[in-house]
Amino acid sequence: MKKLTCCISLFLSVLVLMSSCKKDYLDKSPISQIEPGKFFNTEKDLEIYTNGFYVYLPGSNVFQDDGSSDNVESSNSNLVAGKLPVPNSASEAGWTWDRLRNINYFLENYRRAQAPDTVKEKYAGMARFFRAMFYFDKLKRFGDVPWYSTSLNESSPELYNPRTPRKQVFDSVFADIDYAIAHLPTTRNVSRVSKWAALALKARVCLYEGTYRKYHDELHLDGTAPDLLQAAVDAATALFSSGYKLYSTGNPTKDYGNMFAADNASTDEYILAEIFDGTLAKRHAANGVFTVSTLAMPGFTKSFVNGFLMKDGTPFSAVAGYDKMTFLQETANRDPRMAQIMRTPGYTRIGTTKKLVPDFSVAQTGYQCIKFVTGTDQDGYNTNTNDLPVFRYAEVLLIYAEAKAELGKFSQADADKSINLIRRRAGMPDLNIATIIPDPEVSKLYAHTSDPIILEIRRERRIELAMEGFRYQDLMRWKEGHLLAEKFLGMYCPAKGEMDMDGDGLPDVAVVDQKPTPSNPVVQYYILGTDHELTAGSQGNMVVYPHQVKTFNENKNYLFPLPVNEILLNPNLVQNPYWE
Repeated sequence: MKKLTCCISLFLSVLVLMSSCKKDYLDKSPISQIEPGKFFNTEKDLEIYTNGFYVYLPGSNVFQDDGSSDNVESSNSNLVAGKLPVPNSASEAGWTWDRLRNINYFLENYRRAQAPDTVKEKYAGMARFFRAMFYFDKLKRFGDVPWYSTSLNESSPELYNPRTPRKQVFDSVFADIDYAIAHLPTTRNVSRVSKWAALALKARVCLYEGTYRKYHDELHLDGTAPDLLQAAVDAATALFSSGYKLYSTGNPTKDYGNMFAADNASTDEYILAEIFDGTLAKRHAANGVFTVSTLAMPGFTKSFVNGFLMKDGTPFSAVAGYDKMTFLQETANRDPRMAQIMRTPGYTRIGTTKKLVPDFSVAQTGYQCIKFVTGTDQDGYNTNTNDLPVFRYAEVLLIYAEAKAELGKFSQADADKSINLIRRRAGMPDLNIATIIPDPEVSKLYAHTSDPIILEIRRERRIELAMEGFRYQDLMRWKEGHLLAEKFLGMYCPAKGEMDMDGDGLPDVAVVDQKPTPSNPVVQYYILGTDHELTAGSQGNMVVYPHQVKTFNENKNYLFPLPVNEILLNPNLVQNPYWE
């Protein structure tokens, strides 16, 4: 299955060769290579063409999202710092349309095939699934965008269309997904688009757009939010009877982490995965990103770590002195997922017995990610072959819970069929909505809700979906972008000098102004200075890039700017507010 699917994803490099054009977003492919009269004749032709759409899946973007409040990378991006410039070209801006053109060209020609209508409709459903994904990404990024339902050429007058209103774009996305749900196969297949993947997509986009409209009252669409949130509930509910379930072997200290490190995606939990296979040179770079100091160097923030509950289900903030605990203290008796998401005392690489402490040359905050990290045999760059999630059942359960809570209809029965299934897999106590203990570490994050149930669901989503590419867009839809402007803090240090990170009585890390001579070869030196400091000078939380000024403009930063060149080429395009 892995080899077959990788062949499918590599096919586009042969079939769909990108060519240049006068306008950046009018990439001519595959029309220049495929003539309808010589193709689209058989079911096999439809299969071959649609196989190429699988390269549009997100791939390693799921763990390389630097635009969130939960991790600090080797250099904060302009996006995080609030210094994103207005780009000149379409490619710089993400204002590219070649994928859409490929999809629309198929939809214009698939009916030519000599095949039963049900077969043709299946492939049309696949194309419309990918078109919905394409436009959902554009809508999140830009808001209003031109809706194109046909492939265009250089003389098409539609090239000069204005931006289509957000609601109309979303209605078309909604229609595409419903068509896909009605015509895609019901057979569960982790590597192929199915009815179940389309339902998962519908649940995701309806939750996103429903909450975006609810919290972004400047759109004047908040009255339409409840219908979208109910649609998210309905789509998630339809998946409850699909046969999917949370992956579990009954080992809460291992199951969550093993699922992401496994070479083959769990067919229980993964509704759709992107398949990787070393024999076909299709790999990704998770091990390198999270273990090599010359790559992204992502380190979790103190805020993220504070969000993990205690093992007994109570907030970490309820523990006396929680804000000044050492690493050894703060990682004890926490939600078991903490030790499966980041290095904690006693951590060993898969297949080894050597205990490792966090590597500060990789994670400058002291909190090192291990999610998606496999055995040492896949160390290096682009060596990983573990499959990556596109949709998994845990997300569906979280969508159901959040949409119900945003509608004000979340009951204990709803908790038991969603959040509590996730918590039980992790070995955590159930959420009892009648006895929620307020957590100031969570409530202080969010300016637009104080609902304790919504806050607990957001906590669960933040932990369960960590490093899966959701956090930035979650902040955008909740209108909580201000969190990106806050100073990202790392591990607490009670004083400069040596620290024992694993409780063996020996120093592992030393926080110093300069590396001593001679130095201890078994100690990592965290050198303070221009790029690193402690919040209180000689003690406090680690701060990476302490002098970098970050901002978030509430009037403009929830949307990205359109490229200058495209506005010059098309006078009907209007720039997003405050980006002129």
